[in-house]
Amino acid sequence: MSRIGKMPIIVPNEVTVDIKGQEVIVKGPKGEEKVIVHETIKVSFEDSKITCERSSEDPEIKAYHGLSRSLLNNCVIGVSTGFEIILDVIGTGYRVNKKGKDLEFSLGFSHSVLVNPIGTNELSEENQNIVFIKGSNKQSVGEQAARIRKLRKPNPYTGNGIKYRDEVIRRKAGKTAVGGEG
Repeated sequence: MSRIGKMPIIVPNEVTVDIKGQEVIVKGPKGEEKVIVHETIKVSFEDSKITCERSSEDPEIKAYHGLSRSLLNNCVIGVSTGFEIILDVIGTGYRVNKKGKDLEFSLGFSHSVLVNPIGTNELSEENQNIVFIKGSNKQSVGEQAARIRKLRKPNPYTGNGIKYRDEVIRRKAGKTAVGGEG
């Protein structure tokens, strides 16, 4: 049996779960999320716990079992506490400013780059060099962070660029470190 799929999901008191066939709707203080579960997986909600059961031992269905449970767990976490990713903007002259719901990045290009939030994500900045991405959908928060990081990836020689807060950039030695015989 799937180790992840068989684990029950404990639902907090402020979260409500509505199951309509293969569609599971999870509502909470941070928003509402919807998951359509594969037809081979049966989802049940009893005693503030969500459980997933599969119809057979086929390897493909076992994979759907764990996937369905993980997606439902992410929905419950998202609508109760939410997800947050922090990005650091590093570099001389690199900065970010809030413009309504959008963020405006100055990253050394001849123009500034305007970034719109995806879905219900909230974008904010602090000290013009820290970006906060918050939302109830783990996938959209991660996608937003990846798109912002892609604007100016960290340079391994100088360390300048946009990086995740917990990311470690392996620095490379420049030309002066090589040396040579003359």
